[in-house]
Amino acid sequence: MKNNTLCYIEKDGCYLMLHRVKKKNDANRGKWIGFGGQFEEGESPEDCVCREVLEETGLVLTDYRYRGIVTFASDVYETELMHLFTADGFEGVLREECDEGEMAWVAKATLSELPMWEGDRVFLDLLTRDIPFFSLKLIYKGDALAAAVLNGRSLSLGEYGLAAAGKA
Repeated sequence: MKNNTLCYIEKDGCYLMLHRVKKKNDANRGKWIGFGGQFEEGESPEDCVCREVLEETGLVLTDYRYRGIVTFASDVYETELMHLFTADGFEGVLREECDEGEMAWVAKATLSELPMWEGDRVFLDLLTRDIPFFSLKLIYKGDALAAAVLNGRSLSLGEYGLAAAGKA
């Protein structure tokens, strides 16, 4: 099972987002996501998120919150455990270039207009509603979200404007 982190950096009603367009064989190609990556040996979730954000953005996190754990289960990809963070304190100068894609500050109110994984819409909503620390399981069939389970209870994908994979 893969372990990684993801962080949404906040400023002035916006999140710093990454449009994954630079790597050819990227499962996230064309999608907008936050910043993070895979754990290195001996790292805690906090170590990993701080290192990854610095490497990708040039920013040093000074105030961040561990918001939840997201399990991605798929019939295509390896199961992944993602440690989700938000940050509203940082120092440094934002890099002009990122090896992973193009960076942009995006108003939270317009995030739904961006191409992203369907499950990201679910956990971004949980972040917006300031849900306390949560465990979210996202089950994918191919690239389509088939089911979501929050703290052990199934969620209705319809409330997120999503239809379960394989259903009309």
